Amino acid sequence: MQVILRMTGLQHAQLQQQLYPGDGSEAVVLVLCGRHQGKHRHTLTVSEIIPVAPASYHSRSPLQVSWSTAGLPVILEKAARKDMALLKIHSHPNGHDQFSPTDDNADRELFASVFGWMENDLPHASAVMLPDGRIFGRSVQADLTFAPLAAVALAGDDLQFRFANEQPSLFLPEFTRRQAQAFGRGTIELLRRLSVAVVGCSGTGSPVIEQLARLGIGKLVLIDPDRVEEKNLNRILNTTMSDAKRARSKVQILARAIEQMGFGTQVIALETNLQNPQAIQAVAECDVVFGCMDSIDGRHLLNRLAVFYNLPYFDVGVKLIADGRGGVEQICGTVHYLQPDRSSLLSRGVYTQEQLLAAALKKANPQVYAERLREKYIVGVQEERPAVISVNMLFAAFAVNEFLARLHRFRDDSNEWFAVTRYSLTQGQFYQEPESEPCPVLARHVGRGDTTPLLDLPELSDDLPMKREAA
Repeated sequence: MQVILRMTGLQHAQLQQQLYPGDGSEAVVLVLCGRHQGKHRHTLTVSEIIPVAPASYHSRSPLQVSWSTAGLPVILEKAARKDMALLKIHSHPNGHDQFSPTDDNADRELFASVFGWMENDLPHASAVMLPDGRIFGRSVQADLTFAPLAAVALAGDDLQFRFANEQPSLFLPEFTRRQAQAFGRGTIELLRRLSVAVVGCSGTGSPVIEQLARLGIGKLVLIDPDRVEEKNLNRILNTTMSDAKRARSKVQILARAIEQMGFGTQVIALETNLQNPQAIQAVAECDVVFGCMDSIDGRHLLNRLAVFYNLPYFDVGVKLIADGRGGVEQICGTVHYLQPDRSSLLSRGVYTQEQLLAAALKKANPQVYAERLREKYIVGVQEERPAVISVNMLFAAFAVNEFLARLHRFRDDSNEWFAVTRYSLTQGQFYQEPESEPCPVLARHVGRGDTTPLLDLPELSDDLPMKREAA
């Protein structure tokens, strides 16, 4: 099975600072990684970076480093207790872009000790950071054999995906060639290697899916529990009156439309909500996730999932406020780009803890929720609002273009300044907000990967292939 490594932009910067302190000599860092055991690949998610103390180095030079492993048992005991992986990463100041025979011997010696501490034979990893920040690596198996990491993914202000089997040039179908003129051939080739989850396949979700499919995304995972009704035909692409009368599944209709395009995009359609463990694990195996939901609890759960699995998350929301006289008072929408270890929807004030509790109560016990709402013990959850396809498609396009901007930097300014993009059609104004401080609620879960229960939420209890003690 392929093994991939995921990290955040802040983690990458921390590693670069530790591995290249400015003295021109090799350095070493140890990293604890969460895991996701997917159906098609095993993902290691950077969680905790542990620098090797200067006093632990025996010798350092531009060509090799020798260090004491006296403190290793404490690290391995923690990794074994939580079923985490150990990543050893060191620098090659000379720019050598391969593992050396010295690296091979050092890794076999180190990881023989690592596997001695573990109760399973799951892979660990070794990697090298080059002076320009590029990282290449390999998985280490229980028999101390090596295999190249299939990919190294970085979710920062920019999105980076580096594949071990870099191909000189993928064949680009005719329909992608003009897109390559706008965003570069490399970006279009990359899209055909990525997997993207879209959670919520209605008003904004269906146009997001349409765009991603026509951009040539390699794999789409569609998640939505609902079936088409006549009332939402006005805003779900590729649906018909026949679909509504037969109450067909939204995800199946969209999967059918993508298949009929004939572009070769693989589709996994899950007719369920995100609280299904199967849906969570399907999203965790993707490279990028789009959230196209109205519900507060759904958006918070997806944000939490993205943090646990080091996933870049694009959230799109539309608001049409009726004036009570048959018209509309405000038409606006927002696209959020969320990095795993930066601010969250919660810390950005999209919703409050009180609203989260109210949403959970409404789902668990609607009668009690209604009673407490009448008694004004809780804040009410936003009810269904008007929806117009032209508005939904506008903000869906903003979200997809935000994704492309992170893959292929075409802005004059740094992507750091576009963490939030708001647009008011009523005022005709754009508003951008920069990235801010890490979320105090979610930051401690960065890169934890699979846990038991999933995401440390009792309501998601499920037997996973790997058990881990909840931290």
